[in-house]
Amino acid sequence: MKTIQFREAICEAMSEEMRRDESVYLMGEEVAEYNGAYKASKGMLDEFGAKRVIDTPIAELGFAGVAIGSTMTGNRPIVEYMTFNFSLVGIDQIINNAAKIRQMSGGQFNCPIVFRGPTASAGQLGATHSQAFENWFANTPGLKVVVPSNPYDAKGLLKASIRDDDPVIFMESEQMYGDKGEVPEGEYIIPLGVADIKREGTDVTIVSFGKIIKEAYKAADELEKEGISCEIIDLRTVRPMDRKAIVESVKKTNRLVVLEEAWPFGSVATEITYLVQSEAFDYLDAPVIKINTADTPAPYSPVLLEEWLPNKDEVIKAVKKVMYK
Repeated sequence: MKTIQFREAICEAMSEEMRRDESVYLMGEEVAEYNGAYKASKGMLDEFGAKRVIDTPIAELGFAGVAIGSTMTGNRPIVEYMTFNFSLVGIDQIINNAAKIRQMSGGQFNCPIVFRGPTASAGQLGATHSQAFENWFANTPGLKVVVPSNPYDAKGLLKASIRDDDPVIFMESEQMYGDKGEVPEGEYIIPLGVADIKREGTDVTIVSFGKIIKEAYKAADELEKEGISCEIIDLRTVRPMDRKAIVESVKKTNRLVVLEEAWPFGSVATEITYLVQSEAFDYLDAPVIKINTADTPAPYSPVLLEEWLPNKDEVIKAVKKVMYK
């Protein structure tokens, strides 16, 4: 094993797949000459050249369409958005073309493409740069949605996403690019749609994904001191969702808290809540609690932003509530 940063895990995954398959290429704003806005493509222009690491204009609708069209001629593009907030400019291409090519062509064309970049909040960046759209994309048949929370998962999941024959939305976090973690020296792949139990527990299940799962870890550490055992499930892939892992865990612990950095209405947490009440209702000893951001645009004020984001104290409170403590 070696210890590397999240950004290095992303770069390694892309570079290894580009060495393996000449049809894979990277395009996006500042991915080439600048080595990526978050240095996640550092050195790739030097190795692969300007035909396979392509700087684009600030025109997400245009380069998303170019990349999607190129899949129909045998390519497997990786499209980097400087932030997924900017993907809204190109969302027509993602929703109406990438997600539907296979069905609308009667299976004549698939669309092996990865759209990747930062998601959710990253400090005081304002309301239009602090949004989480995992549930938006996961609501669309034809798209797969991946949200890793650490370097090991990021590399294995990104390699699987690049090899997948369907469009994948791969969502990272600006606040995780500097995170360090152990990654194997050799090649490995993490299959899409398989959740990971990050912490075994017996009293309550906490389901989360992405960088906000760190708050669950902090809460579990404190709760353990009080004799409360938390089982933490990292979804890793929002769609397809590992429904079995969630249900089996709830059958064991009989309680569920869902932690998500997104608005509460129609969220991923809402879907999980429905899943558990429909498939494990008789095992529940308490109502499910879901923790989301406040139902407002993200504030700029640091004081308000702290209140807006879910935190470990909210997780502790929710766990104690389902434990009737």
